[in-house]
Amino acid sequence: MPFRQFLSWLQNLFGSRQSFSLGLYGNVNAGKSTLANRISKDWSGEEMSTVSEVPHETREVIKKERLAVRVDGKILTMNLLDMPGIATKVDYRDFIKRGMKLPDAQKRAKEATKGIIEAIKWLEHVDAAMLVMDACEDPYTQVNITILGNLEARKIPVIIVANKIDKKNAKADRIRAAFPQHPLVEISALKGDNMDQLYRAIAQYAKG
Repeated sequence: MPFRQFLSWLQNLFGSRQSFSLGLYGNVNAGKSTLANRISKDWSGEEMSTVSEVPHETREVIKKERLAVRVDGKILTMNLLDMPGIATKVDYRDFIKRGMKLPDAQKRAKEATKGIIEAIKWLEHVDAAMLVMDACEDPYTQVNITILGNLEARKIPVIIVANKIDKKNAKADRIRAAFPQHPLVEISALKGDNMDQLYRAIAQYAKG
C-alpha cells in the first residue's frame, strides 16, 4: 500500500477520535524504551522508561497517558505504551553471563517471559503500533515476522521504525526491502535524528 494511501486509510479509520493508544513493539534492545523516552521527554519533559544494555530491562507495559503532541499546528493526544521486548525464548543463563547472580537471573527470566505474554495480550487494546527495528541487524527475524503477522491479522496500523541510523553499520534499506508493504521512518532515538519526520507520520493517526 503506498504511503499516502496508508495515511488516508488511517485518517478514515480513526475519524475524529480525540486520542488513541500507540504501542511500541520490537525485539529486545531494538531501542523501544529509548524511543519512548525521547517522545515522552520531547512532549512532557519527563522520561518514562528505564534503559539498559541488559536484555529485558522493560518487563511490564509502561504507560504515558494523554501525551499531547503538536505537529504543524495540529495537536493530537495519545496514550504511549512501551511494551516489553519480544523474544522467542528467555534463558536465565544469558543473564548470568552478564554478571547477574543465579536468583536474580532466574527472577528476571521469569518476569521477562511474563512481560512477553503481556505485550502480546495488549495487542487487543492498542489502536496503532510502531515496530522498532535495529537498523544494524538483519530484519528477517522470527520476532519481527511474528509481530508483523499478529498486527496484520488484527488489522492494526503499523509504522516500522528503523532505529540506530547513527551507527556506521546501519542499513535501513534492508528493512525497507524486507517489509515494503509498510511505511518506514529512519531515526536515531538516542540522538533525536529525524524525530520530526516520525512525529509527522504519527500525526496522521488522528484528525485535528
